[in-house]
Order: sequence, then C-alpha cells, then structure tokens
Amino acid sequence: MLAKRMSRLGTETAFEVLARAKAMEAKGREVIHLEIGEPDFDTPSNIREAAKKALDEGFTHYNPSAGLPKAREVFAEFITRDRGLEVSPENIVITPGAKPILFFSILALVDEGDEVIYPNPGFPIYESVINFVGAKPVPIPLREEKNFSFDLDEMRSLVNDRTKLIIVNTPKNPTGGILTAGDMKGIAELAEKHDAWILSDEVYSKMVYDGKHVSIYDYPEVKDRTILLEGHSKTYAMTGWRLGYAAMPKDLAAEIAKLQTNSNSCTCSFTQMAGIEAITGPQDESRKMMAEFKARRDLIVEGLNRIKGFRCLKPKGAFYVFPNITGTGRKSKELEEYLLEKAGVAGLSGTSFGKYGEGYLRFSYANSQENIRKALKKIEEVI
Repeated sequence: MLAKRMSRLGTETAFEVLARAKAMEAKGREVIHLEIGEPDFDTPSNIREAAKKALDEGFTHYNPSAGLPKAREVFAEFITRDRGLEVSPENIVITPGAKPILFFSILALVDEGDEVIYPNPGFPIYESVINFVGAKPVPIPLREEKNFSFDLDEMRSLVNDRTKLIIVNTPKNPTGGILTAGDMKGIAELAEKHDAWILSDEVYSKMVYDGKHVSIYDYPEVKDRTILLEGHSKTYAMTGWRLGYAAMPKDLAAEIAKLQTNSNSCTCSFTQMAGIEAITGPQDESRKMMAEFKARRDLIVEGLNRIKGFRCLKPKGAFYVFPNITGTGRKSKELEEYLLEKAGVAGLSGTSFGKYGEGYLRFSYANSQENIRKALKKIEEVI
C-alpha cells in the first residue's frame, strides 16, 4: 500500500503524450512532435568538448552537495553580471536539472496547511509539489486578454498572511508570455508586505524575442526572501545533461544542499565543468538557436491564425505557442487526442497546465520549420 502523499503527486502530461506518439511511430505512423519542451539542436560543440576534457581529467567522482566550488563561483559571477545584483558562491546550489530546486525549496519552506501562489496555466510540477507537501495551492490565473500575465488586483486578493511562497515564471511555460516590470514590482511589494518567499523561475531568461527579460533581482529589496532559479537545459540545448542551479540566501542554500545530500548526494562533476564552459565560452551557437526559434515562432503563429477556429497570440519568450481553440467547438483534451490520432500531430491540452488552460492547446516550436509547416497543413486538413 502506497503512502497517502503519493495520491497527491501529479505528473507531466508531455511525457505521457510522447509515449503514445512513440507507440504510434513504432506501428509505422508518422507523428510530428510539438508536445515536448526540448530544443531539437545538439549541445554546442565547445560544451561537449569541455565535458570530454573533464572526463579525461578525472571529474568522475563525488563533489560537495551544493556543487563544485569553481562551478558555484562561475555561476555566481554570471548571475551578478547578468542580473546586476551581487551574488556570492555561497548563495548558489547546483542540482541535477532545475526541478530539484523547485522540489527542495517547497520542502524546505512550506509546511502543511501553508498557502502557495502559483501561475495557472503553468508548469504542472508547481501544483504537484505543493499538493505533495500538504500545502494549499492557490492559482493566479494567467489571462489571454492580458497577454497571459496576471491581474495585480486579483493577485492582491489572493495573498494573505498564510501565504508562505509566491511562484513566478518568466518567460512562461506554457504560454510564452513574459512579466512586465510592473508585474514583478507588484509581486515584490506583496512578498514584503506579507513576509512571503518568492521562487522566480527564470530558466527561459535568454529566450526573450520582444522586449527585455525582467528579473526578480531587478528589485533588490526582496533578495533575502528570493530563490532565483536558472538552468542550462533550454539556452544551451542541455536537457539530458541535467544541470540546474539557483541563487538564494546563504542560510537557505545550506538547507537545500542538505536535502541534496539526502537525495542525489551531488550533481555530476563533469556536467558542471561543461556548464562552466557553457557560460564562459563562445555564445555563437546559442545565439543561432535563439534566432531560429524566433523564426519558427513567427511561422507557427502566422500558420495557426489561418486555421479556422484557432486564435494565437505571438509569444514574447520561451518556445511555446498557446492558441485559443474555442472556435473549433472542441474541449482541449478532446482536440489534443483528435489531432494526434487523425493528423499525427502531437500537442498538449491546455488543461495539462491547470484548469485555466481549458480552451487552449500548447505546441512547442522546438522542431524544424519544415516539420512545423507540415504540422500546420495536417491540422488545417483535419479541422
């Protein structure tokens, strides 16, 4: 018999749809994959070479739970330079992917019965972990009419003295929306007023196509109550390397490292060395990826807006579109399944990202322009 808490643990539907799509391919069906949030590019060559060199130099052993001292130093220097707010190596914890930071932060800060504000539609693991620890998930709706941002007055009505943590994400998964300076300033003020922590998920920070990235670190007054989450997976096409990190107050960093000791022990040593090269080495290949993502964004938005029943805002960041499909007369989950079965196009129901995702689908444009054109044609044919 499983522990009761397991019944509260959610999942990522993207991996379930991926499994169904792969099963169809195994039977000879062609499937175009727009469901999985993973760059289709190879990890830049200089990063791969750095990993090989690290292996040859013996970076194959345990390292401190918070990360290699050199990696923590480099990552702290990057955050300091990029966000304009000084961070020391003692503020950095490096984990196998960004998810452990999310999990560990909630485990370390949130007690049973506490309330956590999180974006909806949003990354499904937010709500999953909040439920897992026995806290109360409080969704802040992201609305199409506000370019998938939130209403600050609505946020104020949700935050109270029971709010332990506010989770923010910019650029956003699944909508591709970004937060404005006014949005982030409002969050900072609310956190201070109610003595709440902020977890700012900024793993798509280098994927902003219009405007500029607004960081929670633009508001230094909340630095001591903030976990700034970053990672290498998206910017450097390193999803399989499992490398994430966060900046946070030193006392909390020590506790998060303790949780790592009790679970993963540490993050892979040669992966961290590759991560150092990613940040300090040439950025040419990463910039080319970002330029290609922008071209794909423009292609898929234009194509979706030509399909009857679809209406799609142009996302300002990340690599997802979140079209409104209410004009098709179908529910989100129904249309997800219909497009996979009839068109061979794998996307995700908006409800995979929370109840406020009803009426939408998420497509990842981390696929070639050729495949995006093919997917658009197939969708139009079956619609």
